[in-house]
Amino acid sequence: MQDSTAAAAYTLQFINQTQRSIFLTGKAGTGKTTLLREIISTTHKNTVVVAPTGIAALNAGGVTIHSMFQLPFSGFIPTNNNESLLHEKVKFETKWTLQRHFKMNRIKRAVIRNMDLLVIDEVSMLRADLLDAIDFMLQTVRKNTQPFGGVQVLFIGDLLQLPPVVKDEEWQTLRKYYQGKFFFHAHVIQQYPPLYIELDKIFRQTDSRFISILNNLRNNEITAADVATLNQYVQPDFDLKKNEGYITLTTHNHKADAINKEALQELKAKTVSFEARIVGDFPEKMFPLEATLQLKVGAQVMFVKNDASFDKNFFNGKMGIIKTLNTEEIHVHFPEENKTIEVERFEWQHIKYTVNNLTKEVEEEILGTFIHFPIKLAWAITVHKSQGLTFDKAALDVSNVFLPGQAYVAFSRLRSLNGLILLSPLRMNGISNDEEVMKYALHKASPEILKQSLHLETKNFVHHYLVTTFDWINLTQEWRNLVYSNQDKNETSEKNPMEIWAQKQLLIMESLTEPATKFIQQLHVLFRKEAVDLQYILLRMQAAYDYFKATLDNLVETLLYKIEEVQRKKKSKMVYEELIALEELQTKAVLRLMKAKLLMETVCAGKTISKESMTSPEIKEYAATKRNVIQEQFKTENKNLLEEEEPLNRYAALKTTKASKKTTVEITLDLWKQQISVAEIAEMRKLTVATVEMHLVKLIQSKHIAIADLLPDDKREELSEAFLKHTEESLSGLKETHGEKFSWFELKMFKASLNA
Repeated sequence: MQDSTAAAAYTLQFINQTQRSIFLTGKAGTGKTTLLREIISTTHKNTVVVAPTGIAALNAGGVTIHSMFQLPFSGFIPTNNNESLLHEKVKFETKWTLQRHFKMNRIKRAVIRNMDLLVIDEVSMLRADLLDAIDFMLQTVRKNTQPFGGVQVLFIGDLLQLPPVVKDEEWQTLRKYYQGKFFFHAHVIQQYPPLYIELDKIFRQTDSRFISILNNLRNNEITAADVATLNQYVQPDFDLKKNEGYITLTTHNHKADAINKEALQELKAKTVSFEARIVGDFPEKMFPLEATLQLKVGAQVMFVKNDASFDKNFFNGKMGIIKTLNTEEIHVHFPEENKTIEVERFEWQHIKYTVNNLTKEVEEEILGTFIHFPIKLAWAITVHKSQGLTFDKAALDVSNVFLPGQAYVAFSRLRSLNGLILLSPLRMNGISNDEEVMKYALHKASPEILKQSLHLETKNFVHHYLVTTFDWINLTQEWRNLVYSNQDKNETSEKNPMEIWAQKQLLIMESLTEPATKFIQQLHVLFRKEAVDLQYILLRMQAAYDYFKATLDNLVETLLYKIEEVQRKKKSKMVYEELIALEELQTKAVLRLMKAKLLMETVCAGKTISKESMTSPEIKEYAATKRNVIQEQFKTENKNLLEEEEPLNRYAALKTTKASKKTTVEITLDLWKQQISVAEIAEMRKLTVATVEMHLVKLIQSKHIAIADLLPDDKREELSEAFLKHTEESLSGLKETHGEKFSWFELKMFKASLNA
């Protein structure tokens, strides 16, 4: 068995220092999501995260598979037929017909071509044919016939949870091409299997007896003794209304909805409705919660996010009771801790991927934001929607036949048997897991295989990284394309000045190709040796860097200068676009050369390959510095140049990008320090003004901002007097007393300053 800590460490190493694709799995509660976050924050690779559904993508912090790769929702048959197939009203695409969907804009194409690592989360739901379609798409757009177009893929998920959805009429056709419906049945996986790594340490449960039962349930080895143990917790007449804190897990949506609706209606208190605040583009199908949340004092609720603050007051699945309620505040009480907290709105972001024009790194651009209280009614929930949640107490309605894996998902939500109630006896039939999945689990890599594979794959990664750094065939061809596209077809006229300029640069680029090819051949020889001399390779790398860097630099500079010139001319958009595309490739070649040198220095020093070790201030600032220098040079040398049109400047547009390390409140603080107004911050960040105001309230409480910076002396004095006799948790009494004299924002700010 793989040690879970070691398995997590191996996963990070394989991601950062190899090209090997990985299947990362683990039982419920083993920390897959935590490890995914660590991978994204520490990898040096351009990473794109996708998932099969909108909600799964939102939870993973990525986008859907279909939107990322522009794939239709029809099935895929891995043949070259030149027309779509229609079988019994079910449509299928082929390789030939799928290509018409690959016509995409420059930004999407740039993201796909710059991608190093593709993370596919919730892979249990990924169909085999869809994965083959992704593979074909990446090979086509990246012009690379390696699996997934040379992209490393990290598959994450528990195959014993939600299975792929394939209709019977679809399977009648797909079965002719596939042995099964799971992702590991895809042709690309059959030919190039990923390394199978499993996280084994369970953090959710500590009761060894319960863990043993869960393992047996998972492995189709449930015994009569296990069933007898579980059936000790059967209480068919259990009264949920008299036992607060229990949530009912059931198999059907209509059952869960009915239980929640009836329980809410029985409460005597007044209903208060809260609407989601939606800014920008956020499709309804991706809503993480119902847009309208209806609550009453006394309602049983569940948190759907972890508390990101230092206090860690709640976790995904924690239960509580609504204590006080008004249109602006929700207070939730935790009876077992005798503790009450105020719930704050949470921000979910709908993103798309883009490429930074300066650093050539893949970044996330925020398209829209969904802002809502991260709670929902919790007298009942479906097993399906309970995935990823942890409950202290739950009543399981398992009277209906379960899908494979559903029993395991339901029981594994609980921390221990102490919180278990079964509403009906568990029967042995109908709870087995998928045999195909159980067979695939036998492919798990042993610690010995992981160790050997890591050593070999790291050597291959360094070798491959250096070779591709000096492979400028495609870049040289793009220069040729520029020459050909600017050739004047009228042979009697003078040569096109752009063609002359492009021809000159092409000759320079071609002069680098021969020595670069010789260096690649030398690298092949050095890496073929049984004992690779990394120190010698580092010396050769430094010599190659010194030989090529200045010439590549000059090519970037001359391109930037030409772009400054062309973007001011009329009818030059097509040429401008060609130059922009070429400059991206040329700059990327220089950045890659700089990173390759860092890679060798890191490896030879015995340091960990990571985001920190694979970058430097010079790399981060390279493109911006070059652009600024060339712009100033151009202005100096062309003072009298009349701009016939506004420049087609691609750097002018500011995009709302998602910061990888800073919290949403910290980002607001940075902008506030730049003396940007609340309204401007809201607009820039695709947030509501009320949301930014709540950020400021938090910043006052954490002493990052002084209330004096927001409220004048006289207003603070009035608030101080108003708060003298205030002892309640809620501010509703103060608001009722003083009406419009104080806004909710002012009351919350002053309360925060008292708690600071």
